[in-house]
This record gives sequence, structure tokens and C-alpha cells, in this order.
Amino acid sequence: MSKKFGFIGAGNMAEALMKGMIAGGVATADELIASEVVAERRDYMAKSLGITLTADNVEVVREAKTIVLAVKPNIVGLVLDELKPLLTEEHLIISIAAGVKISFVEAHLNWGVRVVRVMPNQPCLVGASASGFALGKSAKKEDKDLVQKMLNSVGIAYAMDEKLLDAVTGLSGSGPAYVYLVIEALSDGGVLAGLPRDIATALAAQTVLGAAKTVLDTKGHPAQFKDMVASPAGTTIEGMKVLEERAVRGAFIDAVEAATKRSLELGKS
Repeated sequence: MSKKFGFIGAGNMAEALMKGMIAGGVATADELIASEVVAERRDYMAKSLGITLTADNVEVVREAKTIVLAVKPNIVGLVLDELKPLLTEEHLIISIAAGVKISFVEAHLNWGVRVVRVMPNQPCLVGASASGFALGKSAKKEDKDLVQKMLNSVGIAYAMDEKLLDAVTGLSGSGPAYVYLVIEALSDGGVLAGLPRDIATALAAQTVLGAAKTVLDTKGHPAQFKDMVASPAGTTIEGMKVLEERAVRGAFIDAVEAATKRSLELGKS
């Protein structure tokens, strides 16, 4: 085996992970191989990242012991069935297939093949992912450390029990869409107040980025920073009053809860 990591599937999330791994020193381009059925996508990945591309999933497994399963959830079983005869306890399977439980993956593998399930999110594409991951029955501490290092190269990640990954889906998996809605709404408010659209959107996005960075860098509670901005009888507290009257806080809580419940339903089906 000549490669450090193999990817089954080379879509956007796989591309983002590979870029992060190369930039973060987790692996070199020469140490990566990926399979992809679309010829144009293979050509693009080979030119943009300099990795080895193939149309054959089997070749990936023969070349690497650590395999990232990055295919659509509905074909995970078919792909694993094809690869099962080649996968041994020397292999680590890292699944990023949304909603596919560890037990399902393990049921399509030989006993002893190590499995880690990862729930990344869309900002992985810009190196700002918020991920959760869980270990399968045969996974080892070194597998946990490897996955942690890999995911840290594209953002932050937390190891947890698999039962909590549905909550991760509801929060950070679906969360970017909620925040995009906030950015769009803030931009609309700026336009209503007279700002040009491009400036309003840039200010809104940078405001969200700055607030998030403040919480992450200082590790302070969001409420303390909210109170710092909301001075007595000022503009911010007036705006906060409107948000509380419209139950915006409760709406976000309900959205995370609803998405989590939906993730649980999809997992059962």
C-alpha cells in the first residue's frame, strides 16, 4: 500500500477535506488517492490538488488502509458490499455519509474493520467546519486521534457518543442555513435603511463572523458580549426588544430541535 488516505467519492466535501489535510500537513498530495465515477471531476481533482484519481473503488482500498467513505447515503451499502472482501482489521473506514449509522456500516463489513462516523458541515469548504464524530466497536485510540487531526485541519471537531450526532446534525449540520438566513435578513434591513446591497451583505456577513470569532477566541458566554453591546436606552437594546417580541430566540431553539428530530427519523428509515 503506497497511499496514506483513500477517498471513495470525490465530491465537494471530500475535496474540502483533502485540501485541509494537505494544507494542515496531515498528508501530502502524493499520499492521497480518490475514486470518482465522473471523468470530468477526476480531471479537475487531479489538476487542482495533484492527487491520484481512479474510477475504481477497489484500487483505492488496495492502495490505502485509511478510507474516507464520501458517497451518497443511499449507495453506502452497495459500495461496502463491493469492497467487503478486501477490507480487514487493518483498515479504518471514516464515513461522512449523512444519517448512516455505524451499525449499518459495520453490518456490511467483516468483523474487526474499524469504523468512525463523522458529521461535518458545509463550512468545511472554507476551512471553518464544526464537526462531531463517533467511534465504532473496533475503533482504537489512534483512530480517534487521526480523525481528530484530520477534522481539525478544516475547522473544529468533537468526539462523542453516536446518539449525540443527531443533535450535531440539527445544530451545526443544519445551522449554516439558519445563519445564512440571518445574514440575508440583516442585509435586507440594511438595504431598507438605505445601504447599497453589496455593502449591506458584506457588513452583515462580517458582523456574524466577528461575533462568532469573539465567542470562540475568548471562550466567553454569548450573553456577556450581547450585554456589552446593548448600552442603556441605546439602539441595540431597542432592536433586541423587537427580536424578543417576535420570539426569534425561541424560533432558533425550535429549529434545532426540529432538525434533530428529523435526523432521528431519517436514521431509523
